[in-house]
Amino acid sequence: MNLRSGAAQRLDLTACDREPIHIVGSVQPHGFLLVLEARSLTIVQASANAPAAASVGTVLDAALPDLAAVVRHHLEAAEPQDGALYLRTVTLETAGGRQAYEVAAHRVDDLVVLELEEIDAAAAEIGVDVLTPRLRAFVERLQTARTVEDLCQFVAEDIRQITGLDRALVYRFDRDWHGTVLAEAGNGVLPSYLDLRFPASDIPVQARELYRRNRLRIIPDAGYVPVPIRPATTPSGKPLDLSQSVLRSVSPVHVEYMRNMGTMASMSVSILVDGALWGLISCHNRTPKRVPLQARNACDVLTQIFALQLSARERGAQAEKRLALGAVQVRLLGFMAEEDSFVDGLLNHPDDVLALVDATGAAVVTADRCRLLGATPTEREVRALYRWLSERDDADEVFVSEALSEAFPAAASFAERASGLLAISVSKKYASYILWFRPEVVRTVKWGGNPVKAVRPDPEGGPDRLHPRKSFEIWKETLKGRSLPWSDPEVEAAKDLRASVLGIVLRRAEELAAMSEELQRSNKELEAFSYSVSHDLRAPFRHIVGYANLLKTREGAQLSDKGRHYVETIIEAAFSAGTLVDSLLSFSQMGRHALNKVWGDMNVLVEEVRRKVLRDVTPDRTLRWEIAPLGRAYADPIMLRLVLENLLSNAVKYTRGTPEAVIAMGSLPPREGEAVYFVRDNGAGFDMAYVDKLFGVFQRLHRVEEFEGTGIGLANVRRIVERHGGRTWAEGKLGAGATFYFTLPIREEAH
Repeated sequence: MNLRSGAAQRLDLTACDREPIHIVGSVQPHGFLLVLEARSLTIVQASANAPAAASVGTVLDAALPDLAAVVRHHLEAAEPQDGALYLRTVTLETAGGRQAYEVAAHRVDDLVVLELEEIDAAAAEIGVDVLTPRLRAFVERLQTARTVEDLCQFVAEDIRQITGLDRALVYRFDRDWHGTVLAEAGNGVLPSYLDLRFPASDIPVQARELYRRNRLRIIPDAGYVPVPIRPATTPSGKPLDLSQSVLRSVSPVHVEYMRNMGTMASMSVSILVDGALWGLISCHNRTPKRVPLQARNACDVLTQIFALQLSARERGAQAEKRLALGAVQVRLLGFMAEEDSFVDGLLNHPDDVLALVDATGAAVVTADRCRLLGATPTEREVRALYRWLSERDDADEVFVSEALSEAFPAAASFAERASGLLAISVSKKYASYILWFRPEVVRTVKWGGNPVKAVRPDPEGGPDRLHPRKSFEIWKETLKGRSLPWSDPEVEAAKDLRASVLGIVLRRAEELAAMSEELQRSNKELEAFSYSVSHDLRAPFRHIVGYANLLKTREGAQLSDKGRHYVETIIEAAFSAGTLVDSLLSFSQMGRHALNKVWGDMNVLVEEVRRKVLRDVTPDRTLRWEIAPLGRAYADPIMLRLVLENLLSNAVKYTRGTPEAVIAMGSLPPREGEAVYFVRDNGAGFDMAYVDKLFGVFQRLHRVEEFEGTGIGLANVRRIVERHGGRTWAEGKLGAGATFYFTLPIREEAH
């Protein structure tokens, strides 16, 4: 498309959608229009071809008394309805003699719009007696149709026979409002459009809305000259809304479109399924031709019968699919309920997970885990997709796309495995998703001409505007990066699974909450008990150490070597027990003290702790410290000091047998809203098989004869870090050192 400027493109590409086709201010010349004030029947507007007697300002009773009687009877008897209502046939005196008209009426606010359509000789040949047998035969034929395409073919054939037009097409809209011709009946005068696709721009937004509201439209002669409505506005000063008009003039762009197609007459009937515009029955004739009102009404009835059958077929097919998917969902629900985690219930039954929405691959993704089922992108690609879904501003509970790369361009690299995506958000707070994938299905689409409209300069010097295509030769396009579309039952099945998962998670959360309350009560009792016991035991152990020392000094000369050894053993054991009691007291107090978080420099705190730890290091040891820049942290400084003291003193202790001890402290790049710190040493290390025991109370992986300690230090580390909202873990290898990690939540520092 060759545009003169970006601004022109933005303007022109939306011009059709913005054209006010419901207030065109004119009618087609095969009838005339009168607008009446409802109470007095005073004529307030009239088309220029109305009888001379029906001038603006005249009361209808005086101008056309026969017509006035019909209108008054209609106003007294008829219930208000949306759309034009056929009243009856009237014969009026005109300048050319007596003329019969079909009269239709509809309301616009407090006005009555009358439309009188001329009856020609062809109309007299079509009556109810002629049309009724055909309608009955059509209903019987519908019962034999096996597919939707069969239904469409039947309705196309019958409507062409009723109208006598050269060609009848059944045209279905897709989700993007592109239309595809599913069925066609013709006499060979006009070319075939069967299986061709037409772009959404051929029928812009406001035109589709008019098709929905007004089911029938006829253009007997594309070469007609519009007849203006005078005056141009209603008494309220607004243009007359012709949305429900039978005679409404059409857009010049549409008339140009018809001429380019080689047709001079057309009729369309809207196909409404459950109130929504499903498609159109579009009829064309090479030469001007007007379909009589009786035939048009028969086509309308026939189309409504067809739409009901269509709705029943589609509802039946969807009901069968919902039942099948419901059975899969029930099985998955049972599997999830049996497991401690709903994720395990899904992972252990991959076939049902995929069958639920007819997918070829699936993934269950959380912040820390990504599990794949079937044919999927790589874990790294799924992770990138997960982040994109989590960070979208318009993130919904369900995301559906059959062309993922259009919304997420990076998906083009794995289109062959995942061009289609159906995703449900299990938890927004913790960003958990279940994703289903469908592979790319490359297909060739046949368009009825190049779907891109050309922009041409306006010959009268106005702005450039879009023009309809001149050529309707088959124009092929290969569509890539698209999967088969997700059906409504499949999307609903995914939503139902989400509700089931949330129900299971909620039930488990309630169970955990009850357990948590019980644990909190027990913990408080244990804390009080341990505090009381440890506090009460401190004095006896001090007495044991004190009296043993007195015994050793005052009575030492009278003790044998064995007695002296016994006393020293008592002192050592009592001292160790006292240290253990102090540690227990400290551990019990961890949960009792409130945190006092402030901003602080991590490197300053580490240096203070390092100097304290070095006081107990013998001069013969060689230590090399590698402390990286750590930035600032928001934490309780007293508690954080205890964490660092435990980790750094452990690093010094467990490198005791290393010729040159290397102790490093640094940080990793932030992830998931956390700052990650580590303390690494090249000392004794540990066996990863026992890593789960490291942070437990009284858990030791080395004998006390090798390395002294109470076994409470790392338990204190974990408790302090978790109270800050962080995590702890460790990695190590026996004889090759260990690395201890802890995290702190990141918070923006106020300046």
